[in-house]
Amino acid sequence: MFIVTPIRNGVASLGRGACFLGDVFVCVLRGRVRWGEVFKQVFEQGVRSLVIVMLASFASGAVLAMQGRVMMERFGAKEFIAQLVALSLVRELSPVFTALVFSGKSGAGMAAELGTMSVNSQIMATRTMGVDPVEFLVVPRILACLIVLPILVVMSELVGILGGYMIGVHEANVPSIYYVNQTIQCLGFVDFFTGFVKVFFFAILIGWTCSYKGFFTTGGSLGVGRYTTEAVAMCYVGVIVSNTILTKIILTFWGS
Repeated sequence: MFIVTPIRNGVASLGRGACFLGDVFVCVLRGRVRWGEVFKQVFEQGVRSLVIVMLASFASGAVLAMQGRVMMERFGAKEFIAQLVALSLVRELSPVFTALVFSGKSGAGMAAELGTMSVNSQIMATRTMGVDPVEFLVVPRILACLIVLPILVVMSELVGILGGYMIGVHEANVPSIYYVNQTIQCLGFVDFFTGFVKVFFFAILIGWTCSYKGFFTTGGSLGVGRYTTEAVAMCYVGVIVSNTILTKIILTFWGS
């Protein structure tokens, strides 16, 4: 009984979440998109996450170069620091780190906003006025995730590579022109494709999870905090697990 009940509740919640996402797709396919709200959410989500994403990316690139310098110098191959930093960031670290930071900042804010509306009966009031709350509140937030997250990832990659460049050139004494040329030459279409497939999947996952949790929040102000925490935790787990699965699939079909 103690095992069956959580499983049953989990399956029911997953089914309701799937129906919720289906309603979002129906709105988009029918052209019921409020672009003014979408761009408002793009601004809010992008600004909310920009600074911390840039700081985390610069630090990640710098740390990769520091550790790479130590390891590569043992084998007399410190000139390969540029490849290590660029490939690690573009293929894995920037998409995953940016998605995690985005979940903790914009995702949490999204869940808290919708959760507050839910417990204050504002979502019910929207229905009463004849406006579909999914179209008005949820669709703009999910579409904004799909627009903002890829942009943040590209900026994260550039700033991370800059962090690696600073360490590689000024500490490892790799010539500047050589470092830039090696970075450009080592990156191919598959590397960017690998990262961007993950980014769009992460964007849907974060937007869906946080909107769903916020939309169905109950329990007053305490419920808002609990559902927001659950939303962020689910996003973290979902990003990490799905990244592993997507990496295996991509490497299986498109090579190493």
